[in-house]
Amino acid sequence: MSTLSKTALIIGASGDIGKEIAKTLLKEGYSTYLHFNRDKQSILDLMEEYGAEKIIPIQSDLTSDEGVQRIKNGVFSPIDTIVYNAGVTHYGLMTDIGEEAKRRMIALNITSLYSIIQTLLPGMLSKHNGNIVVISSIWGEIGASCEVLYSMTKGAQISFVKALAKEVALNGIRVNAITPGAVSTKMLDNFTVEEKLGISSDIPMGRLGLPHEIADAVSFLLSERSSYITGQVIGVNGGWN
Repeated sequence: MSTLSKTALIIGASGDIGKEIAKTLLKEGYSTYLHFNRDKQSILDLMEEYGAEKIIPIQSDLTSDEGVQRIKNGVFSPIDTIVYNAGVTHYGLMTDIGEEAKRRMIALNITSLYSIIQTLLPGMLSKHNGNIVVISSIWGEIGASCEVLYSMTKGAQISFVKALAKEVALNGIRVNAITPGAVSTKMLDNFTVEEKLGISSDIPMGRLGLPHEIADAVSFLLSERSSYITGQVIGVNGGWN
């Protein structure tokens, strides 16, 4: 990787939103570490399109300690930017969520987030420069029935961002969150067309969000155009909240 370019670690780069974030940063000249768990083909497609020299793939399951360690071991050059975009949800009543599902969600959205940034933060501190963006959720702000566990962990991400931003602001590091609303991704595949239309009708702009719209918000928060913005939660939700 070129030492002249900025280097970003994108957690969850193979999903619909993560892939758009990766494309945006690659177009902007970043060298990247792209994390994925199962969908290796998406990363290979990005390597073919943007050049293998700009991408180092890292496979790991961040619901496990071993997966977090794979990230720590796989990042071997200084990081300027971290985008934490891991995401999975469970629909159902709180009383129906099993212990293993609970453990995995907390590990993915809270424990792994903390551990990965805790490991990579000293490099940013030594350079007095860095940018962290966490992709949380509208449900982390307002909560969602039948997604209590997801809402809880996404709310924890927001608290993490607000606290860390205060801790590292004098060190030249900015930390922000983006809270998407309903976005047209595979995460909504379990909804019927009628249900999606119902959600769209509840959104003031009358439609679902698009993955590139989340990526555009990430690009803004990583740019000098947002140089005085830290500790903020940017809702990209069509006016839903």
